[in-house]
Amino acid sequence: MLEGYTLQLLEERIGYRFQNIALLKQALTHSSFTNEQRINKQKHYERLEFLGDAVLEMVSSEFLFKTHPEMPEGELTKLRASMVCEPSLAFCARDLELGKFILLGKGEESTGGRKRESITSDVMEAVIGAIFLDGGIEYAKAFINRFILSDLEDKQLFYDSKTTLQELVQGTLKKEIRYEPAGEFGPEHDKTFMVEVYVGAEKIGTGEGRTKKAAEQKAAYEALLTLRKRGKR
Repeated sequence: MLEGYTLQLLEERIGYRFQNIALLKQALTHSSFTNEQRINKQKHYERLEFLGDAVLEMVSSEFLFKTHPEMPEGELTKLRASMVCEPSLAFCARDLELGKFILLGKGEESTGGRKRESITSDVMEAVIGAIFLDGGIEYAKAFINRFILSDLEDKQLFYDSKTTLQELVQGTLKKEIRYEPAGEFGPEHDKTFMVEVYVGAEKIGTGEGRTKKAAEQKAAYEALLTLRKRGKR
């Protein structure tokens, strides 16, 4: 947890005051931090993440079921998967600067764990689980609606960034698009990949992610934002 990023500040940001603040602290505690504590060991977030994942799936399923009354089951499943996947949750977590509130072990901190999507997305689900246990489904639902199911037009652009970019480049710009690896870092078991996307000869976006596919998605999203800004000039 970085200096100044307190539990109370996060409560203000999410608009929920915990009755049991220990639940929020647990949701923010990575196993690497717990493993370094020789005494007074704290619980880490993995069980809360398991619970939060189930709550998120239920709430997002209800939301899509009601907002897309004519959409068949298969399409609903694909849309839900894109909305609650790791890159999408990490994208939502950035609005809260959630990475700055996480308690990490020294080793995980030194390898960039605070910015790793695999961690911030897990913590996002753990916070949902903590709110559900502390206040019930309505408060958890309010959090999900505010931070995950809001501003869906922009988030949909992110979810479908590779497809949208391909359609735009090939249909409107009439140019080729390609993704090129730009490096990787981190331990073998948890690498972060960097990818650059080119439209014709121009590099127009860069992204990083736990997988090459996730990095490509972020690079495509950055490229779309760049093209959108140019179109407004």
